[in-house]
Amino acid sequence: MSQPIVLAYSGGLDTSFLVPWLKENYQRPIITVTVDTGGIDAAAAATLRERALALGAIEHHQVDARADYFEQVLRFLIMGNVRRGQLYPLCVGAERVMQAQTIALMARKLGTGSIAHGCTAAGNDQVRFEVALRTLAPELEIIAPVRDRAFKRQEELEFLQQRNLPVPPTGAAYSINRGLWGVTIGGKETLTSAGSIPDDAWVLSRDAFSNPRAPERHVIHFEQGRPCGLDGRAMAPVEVIEQLELLAGPFGIGRGVHLGDTIIGTKGRVAFEAPAAEVLLNAHRELEKLVLTGRQQRIKEMLAGPYGDWVHEGQLLDPVCRDIEALMLSSQERVTGTVNVLFRPGAVFVEGVESDYSLMAASKGVYGEATGEWTAADALGFSRIVGLTGVFHRRAGERAAGK
Repeated sequence: MSQPIVLAYSGGLDTSFLVPWLKENYQRPIITVTVDTGGIDAAAAATLRERALALGAIEHHQVDARADYFEQVLRFLIMGNVRRGQLYPLCVGAERVMQAQTIALMARKLGTGSIAHGCTAAGNDQVRFEVALRTLAPELEIIAPVRDRAFKRQEELEFLQQRNLPVPPTGAAYSINRGLWGVTIGGKETLTSAGSIPDDAWVLSRDAFSNPRAPERHVIHFEQGRPCGLDGRAMAPVEVIEQLELLAGPFGIGRGVHLGDTIIGTKGRVAFEAPAAEVLLNAHRELEKLVLTGRQQRIKEMLAGPYGDWVHEGQLLDPVCRDIEALMLSSQERVTGTVNVLFRPGAVFVEGVESDYSLMAASKGVYGEATGEWTAADALGFSRIVGLTGVFHRRAGERAAGK
């Protein structure tokens, strides 16, 4: 038997199409590998396996990479309060390097030198996969027919229908990607800048506003910047994220449409649902404000932006990311405490934060009320000194004008 091709398989239209297409055109056996970075329950896993084998794969493997995904990527996105365009929390895309790494290891384990993926030429994922694979496993052959032959989604759909092969539920209408950090949805509405997707196209928050829920209060627990519990119960970070998605998703929390710059330089839009990310990023940010100094926050914010860009662009393996992560880890030593949140339709409201490392509680002064560690005279002198730069600037201008 000829050497198999290992296909990075998501179960969507592109990768479903590739199973029979690769088999027919390369005359080689196809092994599908799904790297679970979230959003795949037991029923979904069984469906993926069943569909892959029905499409013609000789084997199907699913690798649970959720905990590794959190440790390698998500914890740093939380620590950095990372959002792209001040809105999008890198719902999917951030996991592509990890998926590429897992696929490469699986290819070596199965004794093949060929990997296939279903990325298009117009998207970000092609760059992420290619950069990661060429860095991690340059000896492997990369096959990308959807990109290289420019297949259209309707063509892929008709190919499967003509052969009476299974078609993913959304068909060609929407491209849906789901992971631990959220869901992205692409469709005809996101090809322009004008409007949103219809309500029935949302995955986690359908009917969130037509059938709104009553408000709910919850408590998020953090230890050194890592989510470690919910409502008084200790949990692993992955469990916290999955529980928050179940709780906050039906409220429409974390729903948005992101417009930004793609890796290849064009403008692009994508609808997204990121309930757990929205809750944790807001909660973590407010807890940091209580325990970090202003300078710590400022420096970390300056590095979090570039870090998020490089993760988005598939450059997570660059050593500069290790340098930034080292600073983030250092900054989180005291980010331990609880955050009280209120869920309402479309929004999470941080009601308050508590920590043993509270800088607010450490001060004898009370903002706007009492001085504590300084006197009125100290305050007057401080104000005079702080204002000196402005005084000198004004004075120099007056002198120059008087010449």
